[in-house]
Amino acid sequence: MLAVRDYRRSLERSRIARRTIVRPTAFDMRGRDWDVLPGVFSPICSPTTALVLDLLDLGGPRAVPRTGSFLEIGCGAGLVAVSGALAGCERVVATDVNPDAAANTELNAARHGVGDRTRVVCGDLFDPLDPAERFDTIFWSSNYVLAPEDYEYRSTHERAYVDAGYRTHRRFLAEVVDRLTPTGSALLHFSSRGDLPRLLRLAGEFDLGLRARRGVTVQEAGLPVDHLLVEITRSTSHR
Repeated sequence: MLAVRDYRRSLERSRIARRTIVRPTAFDMRGRDWDVLPGVFSPICSPTTALVLDLLDLGGPRAVPRTGSFLEIGCGAGLVAVSGALAGCERVVATDVNPDAAANTELNAARHGVGDRTRVVCGDLFDPLDPAERFDTIFWSSNYVLAPEDYEYRSTHERAYVDAGYRTHRRFLAEVVDRLTPTGSALLHFSSRGDLPRLLRLAGEFDLGLRARRGVTVQEAGLPVDHLLVEITRSTSHR
């Protein structure tokens, strides 16, 4: 398990992905065509995005219909946000700290004809949003691998793989409940590559709980890795 969680393995995966010579600018995933720009985490370099689409029941033409408002944190190439709009969400907002990712999501929203109800903003977590905005569903496929507190990122790309000191996870947990509608739900993609006991402790600091809604185990680099769709549950004081 310690080998799976080693942040150095994840950073090496990031560097290998960036060094990939053959990097298509368009690809198919779950029955739909997508564009990917240079400088953006490529969904074909990792099984994560396809797994997330399946965990959220957004995997292509047979996706479960959705309604309401949907916010994706860390949208990357935009597959989840755009799939949410295609599934029926009336208002979709996508954020990413990487301006190339924001542009990529806009490109894919236009490709699939949902640019009119998909707004993309560049910034860290909830920072670029209007303070009054609330959402029925908030989703983040987190950078769940824990890196040392003092780790200094060498590129924006590395931020998609590791979280130094779980600072980003702490901020997400501190702010997410206040961004939900009264009946809204906050969902997090996490995995056994991350430190789940530490995440549970962080949630407890904010009087929150975690509930696994779905999970799947896959082989990654010869090791079994559990991927979880986790719901962040609110205490009575948040209701």
